[in-house]
Amino acid sequence: MMDAVIEKIALDVKPSLLRKILRHRYLEHYNLLFLLVFAVNAGIFWYGFTQADWWSKQGDSLPVLLDLILANFAVAVLVRQQYVINFFFWIATRAPVSWPLWIRWHLAKVYHFGGLHSGGAVAGTLWYAVYLTALVYQQDYALSNTSNSLLIVAFLLMAILILIVAMALPSVRRRFHNHFELVHRFGGWLVLILFWIQTCLLVSGISDLIQSPSFWGLCIITFSVILPWLRLKKVKIDIDSPSSHVALTRFDHGVTPFAGSSTAISRNPLLEWHSFANVPTPGEDGFRLTISRAGDWTGRFIDDRPKQVWTKGIPTAGVANIEVLFKKVVYIATGSGIGPCLPHLLAKKVPASLVWSTRNPRKTYGNTLVDEVLDAVPDALIWDTSSHGKPDLVKLAQNAVLKTGAEAVICIANQPLTQKVVYEVELQGIPAYGAIWDS
Repeated sequence: MMDAVIEKIALDVKPSLLRKILRHRYLEHYNLLFLLVFAVNAGIFWYGFTQADWWSKQGDSLPVLLDLILANFAVAVLVRQQYVINFFFWIATRAPVSWPLWIRWHLAKVYHFGGLHSGGAVAGTLWYAVYLTALVYQQDYALSNTSNSLLIVAFLLMAILILIVAMALPSVRRRFHNHFELVHRFGGWLVLILFWIQTCLLVSGISDLIQSPSFWGLCIITFSVILPWLRLKKVKIDIDSPSSHVALTRFDHGVTPFAGSSTAISRNPLLEWHSFANVPTPGEDGFRLTISRAGDWTGRFIDDRPKQVWTKGIPTAGVANIEVLFKKVVYIATGSGIGPCLPHLLAKKVPASLVWSTRNPRKTYGNTLVDEVLDAVPDALIWDTSSHGKPDLVKLAQNAVLKTGAEAVICIANQPLTQKVVYEVELQGIPAYGAIWDS
């Protein structure tokens, strides 16, 4: 183990004002995708209400508005579909490492696709407010074949959509995460049911229903929502707890996921799900999850040592999959962040170095896991925070890049630290990546 051998070769280039602006969080790819969805919708809005006469007195605009609403919600739902996420990562990582670095830099931000999800959901909700306004107006003036049932469904839908969007605001979601999850799941299912009812109320028969774009949009959304639940199953697990802080959980139920994927597990599938990075070992069936004590759920999991958990869906690609876009990478991990890094270090698809900052590594995670890390990366810098205090991970990342010639840094840590490392490393002109906590 290498404790703290640090050479004073830190990069200290003063970033330009332009680079500071371009790397600002407000201009990160997630927000740009969000704005892209809004720009497209703004263009449609301008066309509809200035050229296409959607605010017509005959009420012809209601089906068109409903199609637009469902198109936005279809985008929001589909980009969170596991097969679609894996496809995004697959297509983004097709670029060879011979391509210019600036292109690969942006392709590797593929995990910001959540901007399409939030952009579609918020735009769909705003369109629904327009639709509801048009519906009320047309019923008041008896301009179209609306009904009280349609109005009741519409007001219910509007209320639930506003609640879902409000609970998804970052500050609210962080503070009331369990409530956010419940509202998102049950509210989303209720919204889907109400959209089916609304669509049926707007058509005059089966023939009209099948010919309606909204019908097919709802079919796609419904299938996408149901699909992960078709793979719901309860599986046996084995837990090894080297300390009271961590549970090394082994799965062997016929699934060997790819390196860089995650699996969602639950002890109560209707109430809460938690995703963890899969740690498959090359040549072995099954996989492990590294679950550390980071909240009520993980604390109970470590203390209770359950024999079975629920899983659903398929293994889904995560941030570190983008490593193949670079000739060499540096992994920065803190604590159990070693879990998402380890499968990539074991797979050795890309030359990598590691900086792992953690408390009492052998006492906390056990000799087996630490030795496994050192076997995979003999020159790994494992920083024992109980002996040396917390390190400056930005400086350590820069040092590692300079020493190894790596093209990119991948950071797996808590949210504030990940944001700090990614931002400050990118200010130095080095591509950097880390989770964005958008779901």
